[in-house]
Amino acid sequence: MQILEKLKRINDVIKDIAVFVREDSYIKPDFEEYLKTTGAPAENAAACFNYIFERNLDGKSIIELYSRKKTDNADIVSALMKSFSSVFEVKRQTKNGFEIYGIVNEKTYSVTSLVKMTNFRGIGSGQYISARIFEYGADYYLLEISGVLPIYKKDEALRYAVAKIIQNPELVYLDNPEKLEELEKNVKTLYKKFTEYFGSDEVITTNKFADEIISLFNDYTEGGEKTDFKDKIQTPEVYRFFNINEFNNNYHNFLENSLGGFSSHSEVYDVGVVFDEESGLYAVPFYGTFNKMFETEIEGGAQCLEYFLNNDKFPPNLIKRVAARHAGFMDTVNKILGTKFTLDELLREYKDRYTNNKIFSSTTVLYKSRTFSNILGIIEEERPKTADTAGRNDPCPCGSGKKFKKCCGA
Repeated sequence: MQILEKLKRINDVIKDIAVFVREDSYIKPDFEEYLKTTGAPAENAAACFNYIFERNLDGKSIIELYSRKKTDNADIVSALMKSFSSVFEVKRQTKNGFEIYGIVNEKTYSVTSLVKMTNFRGIGSGQYISARIFEYGADYYLLEISGVLPIYKKDEALRYAVAKIIQNPELVYLDNPEKLEELEKNVKTLYKKFTEYFGSDEVITTNKFADEIISLFNDYTEGGEKTDFKDKIQTPEVYRFFNINEFNNNYHNFLENSLGGFSSHSEVYDVGVVFDEESGLYAVPFYGTFNKMFETEIEGGAQCLEYFLNNDKFPPNLIKRVAARHAGFMDTVNKILGTKFTLDELLREYKDRYTNNKIFSSTTVLYKSRTFSNILGIIEEERPKTADTAGRNDPCPCGSGKKFKKCCGA
């Protein structure tokens, strides 16, 4: 198939999906409400595009709902379902598109634009773009560029990339089997070290000590000695669930709040540091409370259950391990929800994101992300060490004699 014919077919399908969301009796009301919420006019193409590729209704993407009613061009529709938005560095402009490097999944792409290149006048080598791409017929296509940053705003591009990773960890190894294999090996190694260190694959303490527990484990994985951690294991005076304001991080302060850790939160609550053998390390607020609610009545129990079921960062394995401990787990769940679920039905209802996707924890993925290492200034460069370029285990450039991670790098 000739390139022009491919481009026409793809664009025709996208146009038809746009008509679908404006006319389908099920989707149209939601689309109109979406436009009201965003303040975009009905004819706004960008708003329609965002809705098509970002919105879900009843756990189904808009394109999946479209595919159930329109069976034509199934190959293109299937390819569009697998499109992804990420952060890229522009390497060069080509005749019909760009060569770009994904700073999230560390892979280079040659993409063909669906629109004329004159639309991207001014975008060149060294700049950073937020873009959506997809693969069709062994070629990659550029669906949109939603944001552009100049060369001198590299730090901002990296921060945005890390935000994308925390939101969707799978982006790091999406379309990159080598990275996936690296992460799978790393999880097995870290799981063994975690159980060696703690004698279990989970530790429960309060938020005031959770950061120290994780830090001690990190030091151990980097060749450090097994430091005693028993004085860091504490329990809250009362197990109860409540909302934590510090969890509501927006893009502009998420990194600072994440690095500030649980100990910076004013309230005291329990945190489970859990290592799942399949998906990696999790720091789970109210994990002890979630376990306790199946033993006795606790304040905020119903809200706690909803928190664990609706939070898509918590994998089904966390639910399974709690269920395995408590014979009356599903009785309690069904009483609170007013349902008659089995455990499998519960997980299909609330954890469907994990059904067909391999999703590691964001913490585990960040361990192996060059972007995250870069933004923290811990990648070793081929130049004299400074406070900006020293490796974590190097002597600190300030001359204190301590390791960088224990001194200025802290």
